[in-house]
Amino acid sequence: MLNGIRKYMADTTELGTFAMIAITLGLIFFIWRLRNRNLARIQDEPAIAGQDELSGGAIDPSQFEEPDDDALDQMQDLLEKAAESQGLSYEE
Repeated sequence: MLNGIRKYMADTTELGTFAMIAITLGLIFFIWRLRNRNLARIQDEPAIAGQDELSGGAIDPSQFEEPDDDALDQMQDLLEKAAESQGLSYEE
C-alpha cells in the first residue's frame, strides 16, 4: 500500500526544485517592479544643472563674429563696473 501512494507523491528534491523555481520567479518579478518604479521616479525628478542635455546651437553663428555697437557699449560698461568694484580705474 505504501508503494502505491509513494508512486504519486513527489520526493523531496522535486519539491525543493519547484520551490526554488517559484522563489526565483518571484524575486525576478519583484526586482522588475522595483526597477520600473525607480525609472518612473527618476524621470519625474527635475533636472539638476549639468545633468540635463541641451541640444542645439546658434541659428546664425556668424552673427557673433563681429559685435555690433550695442554689444560693444555693454562690454564697455561691464568692464568699467568691474574695474570700479575692484578699486581700479578703467580708461579707454
